[in-house]
Amino acid sequence: MSQQIGLFGLNSQLNNSSLAIIPVPWEVTTSYGSGTSKGPQAILQASPQLDLYTYDPNETINAHPIFLCEESIPLAESNKINKLKAQKIIHHLESQPHLTADLKQLLNEVNLACEDMTLYVYKTAKDLISKNKKVAVIGGDHSSPLGLIKALSEKNNNYDVLHIDAHLDLRNTYQGFKQSHASIMYNALQLNNPPQNLVSVGIRDFCKEEMSLVKESKTLTTFTDQEIQSDLFSGLSWLDKTNEIISNFKNPTYISFDIDGLDPKYCPNTGTPVPGGLSFNQASFLVKKLSQKVNIIGFDLCEVSPSQDSSSEWDGNVGSRVLFTLYKSMFN
Repeated sequence: MSQQIGLFGLNSQLNNSSLAIIPVPWEVTTSYGSGTSKGPQAILQASPQLDLYTYDPNETINAHPIFLCEESIPLAESNKINKLKAQKIIHHLESQPHLTADLKQLLNEVNLACEDMTLYVYKTAKDLISKNKKVAVIGGDHSSPLGLIKALSEKNNNYDVLHIDAHLDLRNTYQGFKQSHASIMYNALQLNNPPQNLVSVGIRDFCKEEMSLVKESKTLTTFTDQEIQSDLFSGLSWLDKTNEIISNFKNPTYISFDIDGLDPKYCPNTGTPVPGGLSFNQASFLVKKLSQKVNIIGFDLCEVSPSQDSSSEWDGNVGSRVLFTLYKSMFN
């Protein structure tokens, strides 16, 4: 990923940037559609189409430049190798409930590779934080940011998480993968310093065990899409609903934004699209209002996937605008 032309067509350098973004080309455990490992490149490619003044009339970008770090070639190679291993496991489980000895060995190798990915993101984030940079992640699948969340959990005694997603991502493991894209929020809760409050918004796909965990926990609050839309259809304004959501935040906050939290018309090529979801403007309004209440300490944007035939930059185009919205939330 060349830095000759950076995000949004700007030429920033790490030493003068305020926000450093770690690209994570990773989709090893994806269980449905593929392509999210190309999300960072899709966003970078589409980002110059954004007229910055529209989103940034005060020209915050001049005072707080963004730097997109280079993709890790070893990480990208590991993604290719271990995705093939994971696909063998997934395809076997579609017809057989138990793994063979050979597939158990592959499962162990995949889990170790996922741990290595998380360690890479963690160490990279720690290094950037030590240089007084704010840090974000562009995935990749939604397992990508665990290392960043861990690094920030060591920097902030108390913090909350806003989780925008179609899925709860609270599975202990999924298909045997300990760091599945379906487990990111469960894994965040297992950190030595987990979030004080985890607020999930736009949720419309979950299993019984995940919702049971939500109902049993004082840490977890979930606003399902069904609940949100029912309130809006009944006459509640989005401002009122937004205020209800952000009332749950008491601490500096990390935003984890899975693009499939939006209506699929904004992200048709994402790996696990689900009907319903937030509009782009609803999500942007929520992020802005939250940033006016609490300090945003970091974020990730995951599951952006380009068109398989490269015929459209729509997913990257929307992703780049979501990315800029998240960036602005850190520099109000």
